[in-house]
Amino acid sequence: MSRRLPPAPSGRAPVRGAAPGVVRIIGGRWRGTRLPVADVAGLRPTSDRVRETLFNWLMPALPGARVLDLFAGSGALGLEALSRGAAEAVLVERDPGAATALRGNVARLGAPARVVEADALRWLGSAESASMPAADIVFIDPPFAAGLWDGVLQALPARMAADAWLYVESPAGSEPAPPPGWQLHRELRTAQARAALYRGRGTGGADTLGAANPAP
Repeated sequence: MSRRLPPAPSGRAPVRGAAPGVVRIIGGRWRGTRLPVADVAGLRPTSDRVRETLFNWLMPALPGARVLDLFAGSGALGLEALSRGAAEAVLVERDPGAATALRGNVARLGAPARVVEADALRWLGSAESASMPAADIVFIDPPFAAGLWDGVLQALPARMAADAWLYVESPAGSEPAPPPGWQLHRELRTAQARAALYRGRGTGGADTLGAANPAP
């Protein structure tokens, strides 16, 4: 949902970011563009610091990638991926207000994205989802209180390329199990959350993003 990771922990300098109600694209062709975010309870874009770390990890994989952003919320992750070279994105968001705001931002940017207003788990089991090309990069950031990781992670493999990249945000101290065959590549832990990037084993060559290790 692109809104659960908190500001930097105490002891770190605060990260300059967008004002409340606004998400800022931090890299790529739309860098610096500020986009309105729907006033939805609990929805807050992922911090600039965390997004910058994530997209540094993903940089070699982004050009031409098909992206699936489940629990899209503000769209901060899916739109950032498109700004940095991804070919297309599907943004799944069940809240009507958030979905409407996403459509407006997609139109404003002229982004190659489609907004799907639907429950993510139900959509993954739908004929519409089954008819789509497999995703190369998937973002999962559901509402922390909803406990949706297990169901979504079990349903995902049929919608992902064998060597896809899978990004998962969850509460601190939790480690939702990735689908069988997906291995941890990088992770970032804060006082409130864990952000983890996984890679499918079905790659036909070397891992161009390097060996798995924690972010510095």
